[in-house]
Amino acid sequence: MGGTRDRHLTPERESVPTTFNLEQNYPNPFNPETTLRYAVPSDVHVTVTVHNVLGEAVATLVDERQSAGRYAVHFDGEGLPSGVYLYRLQAEAFHAARSMLLIK
Repeated sequence: MGGTRDRHLTPERESVPTTFNLEQNYPNPFNPETTLRYAVPSDVHVTVTVHNVLGEAVATLVDERQSAGRYAVHFDGEGLPSGVYLYRLQAEAFHAARSMLLIK
């Protein structure tokens, strides 16, 4: 499974966000690495996961309590086949998902 061995979680503390946000990954399409950015407005438990089109989890990138702020997490799709993947942010009652395309 790809995704967890080169995990880099970077807080980006320019300003404290006022809402939850999950941005589109960059670059997209990617081969094999991309960055996922998101924002949380308060201290919450955050989970960021990557799923294949069948809904199976292929990587858990974040599973921890985080302070309010903007974050970037690195995803390495090495070892995964080309295709569409969904990444999901869950923090308290907030849930968001976006798709990304891995091309090898």
